[in-house]
Amino acid sequence: MGLYEKHVFVCVTGKVCPTQGSEAVWQELRNGVKAAGMLEKIRVNKSGCLAQCGHGPMMVTYPEATWYAQVTLEDVPEILDRHLLGGQPVERLQYPAPEEPEAGN
Repeated sequence: MGLYEKHVFVCVTGKVCPTQGSEAVWQELRNGVKAAGMLEKIRVNKSGCLAQCGHGPMMVTYPEATWYAQVTLEDVPEILDRHLLGGQPVERLQYPAPEEPEAGN
């Protein structure tokens, strides 16, 4: 695997996610990773629009490609503890990964 064990992207742009607190979710998640001493293993990035407007704040984790929707500040400790540190995705927050567009579309 690459430099990090997990990579998290939190949408902080577009017309919807920023109005739903995505920047605060990103910051809280980053602070939690730092407090857990995992900055060298888990990378938390701000991302551009994840093209799932209206379901935000949106985030996606890799390498699992686990998508989360409507993430709140209150959800961050659970995502951090159960998924990022414990390896078990938080099912109640999961969002089905969008279909890949067909080549040429």
